[in-house]
Amino acid sequence: MKPEIATSPEDAQRQARQWLLRLNDAGGDAWLGAFQAWLAADPRHARAYAEVDALWEASALPAQRLAAEEGDALGSYLTAMDRPAPRRAPSNHRRWAYPLASAACLLLMLWAGGWWSPGHWLTDLSADYVSAPGEVREITLGDGSRLTLDADSAVAVFLDGEQRRVDLLRGAASFAVKHLPKPFVVRAGEGEARVLGTEFEVRRQGAQTRVTVAEGRVSVRGSHAVGMPEVVLGAGERVSIDGTRLGDAQPADAQAALAWRQGWLTFYRAPLGEVLERLGTYYPGRIVLLDNELAQRRVSGSFRSTDPQAALDSLQAVVGFHQQPLLGRFVLIR
Repeated sequence: MKPEIATSPEDAQRQARQWLLRLNDAGGDAWLGAFQAWLAADPRHARAYAEVDALWEASALPAQRLAAEEGDALGSYLTAMDRPAPRRAPSNHRRWAYPLASAACLLLMLWAGGWWSPGHWLTDLSADYVSAPGEVREITLGDGSRLTLDADSAVAVFLDGEQRRVDLLRGAASFAVKHLPKPFVVRAGEGEARVLGTEFEVRRQGAQTRVTVAEGRVSVRGSHAVGMPEVVLGAGERVSIDGTRLGDAQPADAQAALAWRQGWLTFYRAPLGEVLERLGTYYPGRIVLLDNELAQRRVSGSFRSTDPQAALDSLQAVVGFHQQPLLGRFVLIR
């Protein structure tokens, strides 16, 4: 069979992805002859395959994390792919436990090609307001309170005669709450902040929720754990909830914490992994940190959120890591 010749770099990338999936599938050895012919047919083929193969290998660690964080979602996704087959036995999510990491690798690659967006597709179904990567969005709620979503964030809003409540589903939001008799409640992870009228930020990062107060007073407690103590924060204070553990109130630079509303990301002795995670919400692609030791390095600085690549370059000059762009949508940090 005559090999298909790519007509553009994008076409070569598409063909390379197809070959990678064939060769990694059961019975892939049967394709080796045709694969070698395809490689020899055009120099662009070998370059495209090298990039795709490198991405597949580099996706192993992030894919394990994705599988761990979203195993149920990936299982549902794979089960749904099974349903059209006639007379097939009912699907069991547990039978997908073994291939989840491989599926995550595949889905990360599909995302790189612009065909699938991991991480948030189920969360967004229950959200009332969502901000895209790189977008800071201002919203006036029905009670007159103002909500500002940081990039790549989502909230669900519940305003009725019984409650004033916002659930932070991911990312971060700042709140300027209108003073009314009914308390205003923000839930995030295992934490809950309750106020009458004030200005504060709630941020989710992994299993941790952080509340920072700019004005007024905020009561913070666990949203589910019975008997969890309560911490009352004043202006310039912060508290973190890690899982079900509520920390102590700590002094905080609220102006720096909320500088993202003016287009600045400010860090003081923050772990590089946390800094890159924040930059990733503004980056037009995916930042993948492959070195766990590097993730713990402490860095300080203030960066324009509108130019995350310049921020990466500045951090590289200070820390000394290596950036490896892939497919125009990933940058690997090692």
